[in-house]
Amino acid sequence: MLNVPTRGEDVEMAPDGITLEDVRKAAERLEGVTHVTPVVHSRQLDAASGASVYLKAENLQRTGSFKIRGAYNAIAQLDAATRARGVVSYSSGNHAQGVALAAAILGVPATLVVPATIPAAKRAATEGYGATVVVAGTTSEDRRIHAEMLAQDRGLALIPPYDLAAIIAGQGTVALEFMSQVNDLDVLVVPVGGGGLLSGCAIAARGLRGRELQILGVEAEDANDTFLSMQAGRRVRIPPPHTIADGMRALEPGELTFPIVQALVDEIVLVSDAEIMTALRFLLERTKMLVEPTGAVGVAALLAGRIPAARGKGVGVVLSGGNVDADVLVRILSMASA
Repeated sequence: MLNVPTRGEDVEMAPDGITLEDVRKAAERLEGVTHVTPVVHSRQLDAASGASVYLKAENLQRTGSFKIRGAYNAIAQLDAATRARGVVSYSSGNHAQGVALAAAILGVPATLVVPATIPAAKRAATEGYGATVVVAGTTSEDRRIHAEMLAQDRGLALIPPYDLAAIIAGQGTVALEFMSQVNDLDVLVVPVGGGGLLSGCAIAARGLRGRELQILGVEAEDANDTFLSMQAGRRVRIPPPHTIADGMRALEPGELTFPIVQALVDEIVLVSDAEIMTALRFLLERTKMLVEPTGAVGVAALLAGRIPAARGKGVGVVLSGGNVDADVLVRILSMASA
């Protein structure tokens, strides 16, 4: 069991009623299923950022990302009749693999709706876990609509990528685990796509530490839907973004996740694709870890000086995944050898 500090316990509750206790229950379900991923410390990163930086290596999680945490937590809570009928989800990558593996572990049939543009390696990985793959269009809307149709027609349970309480609580176990490994964090930095990881981590961190811990989300400049939404005080929809961070191509924050982020997160920071690539190269050269672009945005923000409040502080950064497309890897290696 995790040795989690209790200072500030249950200080705050998310707007939708998800609490630290929900995250703790998720952690119990995940025990023995997901890896307790390591925390990596780099002296070079400390020197470059002026902070004491701790990296939570979810790139080393099963399936190569944090996504299995929420997927397993959601599917594990379905009743026997629903499990027998199966689950359906939609994703272009990490969530698909998380649902596929979680369903396989639990003996639940899974159907994954993916885009026509999905890389062959990601499709093969998803099918390798025993899931049925269905191709629908090229946009997230295409996938969502088709998955909802399958859910209704076949009586399948829909497991969305982030907008579900059980998904949010499952993703929150990243922060719960992280804070049991490092007790003196002053700042927590988390990537934000649809908001499941950031909102879950914020619930866990605020429950444990209240407002004494600063929580920041980071997203790509060209995928700034959460940044704009925080400024506007409401969910803002953006055109399809063109960014190397493929896990951040949501068009708007989640209906459930955004109010949590709005209430519990201090700030959203933006980084450029060039800064993300610099961070990927740094992580590969200095820590010997392969991290995907979405997973590297927190390090990118530190290296680019986008988090001045981090200087002299203990900073925890979530590396959310390590599933790098081959073309991106070639670009990283080209930069490293330049």
